Amino acid sequence: MRNGWKGDQHPSFIDFISTFLTANSFRLNFVPIAPDFIFNCGGMSVAFIFVTNWDCNNVAPIFNRVQKLKTQFSHFYVVITLPAKEEIDSFIHSYFKFGMVIGKPTFVPVKDLEMGFEKMVKIAHSSGAYKQQRIEEKLKAERKQLVQGMNFYLKVVTSIPGIDNHDANALSQALGSVQAIAKASKEQILENTDLSTDKAEMVSRFLRDPNFYLRPKIN
Repeated sequence: MRNGWKGDQHPSFIDFISTFLTANSFRLNFVPIAPDFIFNCGGMSVAFIFVTNWDCNNVAPIFNRVQKLKTQFSHFYVVITLPAKEEIDSFIHSYFKFGMVIGKPTFVPVKDLEMGFEKMVKIAHSSGAYKQQRIEEKLKAERKQLVQGMNFYLKVVTSIPGIDNHDANALSQALGSVQAIAKASKEQILENTDLSTDKAEMVSRFLRDPNFYLRPKIN
């Protein structure tokens, strides 16, 4: 929470925020930041301006601040408390007057302070959960790609006559890729794996001699 924002609020509201955050496993820090709040959830930072007092006669500073901060944060929201129709009408008029673009950033009008803060926490939490889901999906895709790559590797190496899955795994652990195995000499294969002399010679000849690799036997 921004220090300056805290000083403009009633102490009871600050107590509500502190209690609400603790109940939702957040830790509250008071720091000199540009937005009013920055939530760190699941490795994502979400920034907020929280307007708790809409002054119909002095809205320019709010929109000027929004224009400045929206270029600094990729995940940025503006929560505005608008309890009466007059304030809602003023906000709608001002929104278009100052050339705001829908969703850039997203404005969240609310009726009271508590609802506004609860909305902020929900937005921050869902943003973090979404990023965590994306990370898990990426890791899952990478694992799938790794498994597919290993399956392809096994298919290629076990196509060498006499080489089984155990031998292929031994070659993978000791030498790495098919390209690395192709470059390895018979002596290097014997030194770094438990393959027999005949198998080491077969691997070396198969991956170097066209008479062998142009007609591989695929298991």
